[in-house]
Amino acid sequence: MRLLLVEDDLILVESLKKQLERQGYAVDHASNGVDAEFMGNEEPYDIVVLDLGIPKKSGLDVLTTWRKQGNKVSVIILTARDAWHERVEGFKAGADDYLGKPFHVEELIVRIQALLRRSHDMPGQVLKSGDLILDEERQHVQLSDKTIVTLTGTEFRLLRYFMLNPGKILSKTQLTEHVYEQSFDRDSNLIEVYIRRLRNKLGKQRFKMQRGQGYIFQDDSE
Repeated sequence: MRLLLVEDDLILVESLKKQLERQGYAVDHASNGVDAEFMGNEEPYDIVVLDLGIPKKSGLDVLTTWRKQGNKVSVIILTARDAWHERVEGFKAGADDYLGKPFHVEELIVRIQALLRRSHDMPGQVLKSGDLILDEERQHVQLSDKTIVTLTGTEFRLLRYFMLNPGKILSKTQLTEHVYEQSFDRDSNLIEVYIRRLRNKLGKQRFKMQRGQGYIFQDDSE
């Protein structure tokens, strides 16, 4: 999944980016509101972690502008713990969740996971699609017979996006945009390579190719 981290504390950014990437997120960064607003409108992010106290344009103004323009990206706002009025204003502007500073990264990750599942109409504690259960902490998948299949980092990111969008035609471009960060070569054929690996591990029937359109993740339990 692709995430935009909007934060001007570069020490915090360096730490968060590494830990979020270890959890399977492709992370882009904006250090001010002007860049954040532009990137949030130009790139198909799955979620935004938005600090309200950023230079050039406040996080609250960025969020307000996104919502007025019809941008429905899921947003977790970061505020000072005692700034209750910022939390209220953030929710009024269209935030989906908030987290007070300072915070534990583990809590941020759990909130991101929960918000992503909720935004894809998948309530519950785990990511499950058909007979597959994806362990987001250990980055492996469990089959119906309890077999555990280990995944590489890219395989995990790709399968997670498929499982959050079952039955939908997903183009190569769409998959690339949601699995890799902004600097990735969009013309690369690596997506096909990793889909082939997932097919070998989980069965070809789960990943149906629609020629000229993309791939469909199917429930193999039917």
